[in-house]
Amino acid sequence: MFCFQCQQTAHNTGCEGNAGVCGKKCGTANAQDALTNALIGLARAVNKKTPSEQSDRLVLKGLFTTITNVNFYEDNVRKLTQEIQAERNAIDASAEEYDIRNIWENHEDIRSLKSLILFGLRGMAAYAYHALALGYTDRDVLNYFYEALAVLGEPSDTSKENFERLLSYVLKTGEVNYRCMELLDKANTESYGTPVPTEVPLTIEKGPFIVVSGHDLHDLKLLLEQTNDTGINIYTHSEMLPAHGYPELKKYPHLKGNFGTAWQNQQFEFHNIPAPILFTTNCLMPVRQSYCDRVFTTSIVSYPELIHIGEEKDFTPVIEKALECGGYGKDHPMYGVNGGNTVMTGFAHGTVLKEAGRIINLVKNGKIRHFFLIGGCDGAAPGRNYYTEFAKKTPSDTLILTLACGKYRINDLHLGEIDGLPRIMDMGQCNDAYSAIQVALALADAFHCSVNELPLTLVLSWYEQKAVCILLTLLYLGIRNILLGPTLPAFVSPNVLEVLKETYQLTPISTPEADLKRILG
Repeated sequence: MFCFQCQQTAHNTGCEGNAGVCGKKCGTANAQDALTNALIGLARAVNKKTPSEQSDRLVLKGLFTTITNVNFYEDNVRKLTQEIQAERNAIDASAEEYDIRNIWENHEDIRSLKSLILFGLRGMAAYAYHALALGYTDRDVLNYFYEALAVLGEPSDTSKENFERLLSYVLKTGEVNYRCMELLDKANTESYGTPVPTEVPLTIEKGPFIVVSGHDLHDLKLLLEQTNDTGINIYTHSEMLPAHGYPELKKYPHLKGNFGTAWQNQQFEFHNIPAPILFTTNCLMPVRQSYCDRVFTTSIVSYPELIHIGEEKDFTPVIEKALECGGYGKDHPMYGVNGGNTVMTGFAHGTVLKEAGRIINLVKNGKIRHFFLIGGCDGAAPGRNYYTEFAKKTPSDTLILTLACGKYRINDLHLGEIDGLPRIMDMGQCNDAYSAIQVALALADAFHCSVNELPLTLVLSWYEQKAVCILLTLLYLGIRNILLGPTLPAFVSPNVLEVLKETYQLTPISTPEADLKRILG
């Protein structure tokens, strides 16, 4: 196997041998490469003919399946590959598949640019898939998947012209992802309402409960409906936390709070848990024996020997397991990374922009000196405490926006308020980077300047492919001086990195003290 798509890849160069750092086995990794080969074949067929609803669904499902920590089940990956091949044959049997090794073994700059496109497509497919679950699609977004996949399968040379062409597709992937995040934002808010600031307890009440992890709000809504009046409480986990801010989900009184912290802590936080866990999307880790009989998967997620809830979305096995386990005998307090017992969420752009006038006055009056966006994907690698220490060291006249599971490094900190506004505002899931962008654009418009002229710094952590596509969106928008860590992507070659540094001043993190001094003077 060869895989270097996540931040924790071995030696920051690539996972090889029998298994990856994430726990994905060699056979599964190779099966996912074969799936990618089939997707490029499907794209070639569609670009000659016309896509169908089935091909649209399969291209999103196929790309989503290859994201880190989603699917560990080789048999299911191969079955999906066969579905994609059958669809390709139905459209145009003459369209050939591709061998992804042609990318991995290519010149490092071509490999780098094509990897940025491929991993960006994988992340964007997750957002498009969530929107599709709510009945929202965008033809232009869907068409781009086929276009870009076909580009990946083109012969590549090391000419300057080809370098520039692939770089243009890197940025176009960011452009289309911006449109895709806008689509998902619309799907979520029209389905569940505009998020509102909500304090979420971390204590688990006594009695039966279910923990829901992942990102899929649609699956959570269905589970809330099916557990209504059963006496079972529902707790979010990791990136499902922002669900508490949506009015249409808040109205269920048995949506009680949040269990634990970020995804990478699940193996010890779920140890001997007296309740089932439902994984709706990625961030599943290899399941340990102390809780393996209580883990259920649905949607794209798959793991050998776990019960999978199919497209009918009948969560009866999960509900029965919750009643069987019974939950804790008394209230069970849990705490955030920094010892807090509650966290806040719900500061999406619809809420923050209602306070725009107030925020602008606070800036003009010198009460807000600088804005920081501190967030992104979390992970277990050393060096991620940087983000906690950075937030702690920010001056009291600065405001922190956060999003994605990186927020768990800081979201239980109590850093005070500025004129009634909390200094830490959680904007939501990783796709809610769209919210942060909307706030930045509104502030830039109010101050008659560009986003890059605002007193705003993005301090981002990355782990998997959704973070990649968000970074590409920020680059497409021309946003500069982004601090990125804890390490730079292994798939970014020195030459490509130099272009990003020169054009966008993309900068690796150093120390909180040094970076804050450079930013604030």
